[in-house]
Amino acid sequence: MLDKPLERIVVEPPVTATSCVIWLHGLGDSGAGFAPVVPALGLPSDHSVRFVFPHAPEQAVTINSGYIMRAWYDIKSMDLHDRADMSGVLESENLINALVDEQIALGINPERIVLAGFSQGGVMSLFCGLRLKQKLAGIMALSCYLPTGDRMPADLSIENCSTPILQQHGTQDEVVPLNAGIMAFELLKNEGYATEWQTYDMGHNVLPEQLRDISKWLQKVLN
Repeated sequence: MLDKPLERIVVEPPVTATSCVIWLHGLGDSGAGFAPVVPALGLPSDHSVRFVFPHAPEQAVTINSGYIMRAWYDIKSMDLHDRADMSGVLESENLINALVDEQIALGINPERIVLAGFSQGGVMSLFCGLRLKQKLAGIMALSCYLPTGDRMPADLSIENCSTPILQQHGTQDEVVPLNAGIMAFELLKNEGYATEWQTYDMGHNVLPEQLRDISKWLQKVLN
């Protein structure tokens, strides 16, 4: 994986940006997969939220017969306790942290930044957000799990121990089982994190109803 800035799609707000949502896509997708959600969120017409949709680097993915695709890390097996290649997770963490630093350099206060993601991107938003040394406005983790399985990641940051977390999952998810999301939620809750759990009657996807809930949450944490 090359150590160079991630390519991305940026959707600027109608006024000068004062906050930012960095939204990470799932396995085999790209930033283009989620960029269309911005108008669907129905934010106020004068909102000041910049949305950044980075593209993961391309790499071989073991569970997909070694095919090259965009991925934040290799998925070694379907076993939740040994699913994520942690060396790849750590490499992508560096790239994602660089995106946060870039937004800070552009004048966005880190406490006005939300790290969000779906599926594999949600795994990364949780992992990075829990370990980031700058306090965030919020962490959003959709249809995902913790890469460390049934234990919390190492080197958790004090800065984000009280940061609002939104976890959402489909009850019919055929890709990331519901129990994987529940396991991550219970771990976070037991450690005292301010996490909110929401489920929807859906598979491994996103619903309009869910986007409305995301919009309310974003407006609350970025208020």
